[in-house]
Amino acid sequence: METGVGAPWWVRGLRVGFGVLGVVVVLWLPVRDGGNAGFSVGNYFSYFTIESNVLGAVVLLVGGVIDPRGRRWQVARGAAALYLLITGVVYAVLLANVDVSLTDQWINHTLHRVQPIVMVIDWLVVPAGLGVSARLVGAWLIYPAVYGAYSLIRGPIVDWYPYPFLDPRTQGYPSMLIGLVILAAVFALLAAAVAWVGDLREPRRAESGVARRG
Repeated sequence: METGVGAPWWVRGLRVGFGVLGVVVVLWLPVRDGGNAGFSVGNYFSYFTIESNVLGAVVLLVGGVIDPRGRRWQVARGAAALYLLITGVVYAVLLANVDVSLTDQWINHTLHRVQPIVMVIDWLVVPAGLGVSARLVGAWLIYPAVYGAYSLIRGPIVDWYPYPFLDPRTQGYPSMLIGLVILAAVFALLAAAVAWVGDLREPRRAESGVARRG
């Protein structure tokens, strides 16, 4: 079933451009430093920032080239917008002054600021009309939950955690769990906000269509 509206040509062109930028930025360090002993490809792709940017680049490229209209695709668009929004918000609030192993400032800026803004604007410009529901919000939150579990399981094995708030070695498990519960609540609010914003222009579009027919 089709939902939402089709993207205008200029939006599709921008999607392709920013999608290519996303691919370049994500692959820049692995291509340049992948052979160095101090660079871990496994750790690099275990950052939520990198994984969300990979999804964002894929969604932008597919949306630019094909522009699907199905509800499942709109759910994927919303997920990419949400995860990159989470990336931008968490970086701004918790990680702006923390070493996240990105010495190239243009890469850091693009991953944590540019691409999240692009995805949110795309979500606003091309409404999805999914509606706001606990089922949708819950579906979007599955990946962050799985990512958190993966990081906590992998951490002791490789003696490395991607973010300080996921590292129990420095804060202890009780403090870490309290912080994660707070983050989960914030993510749920952000997910509901993304769903609501994606539905904002849909009613007006439907009402204008009824008015024209009348």
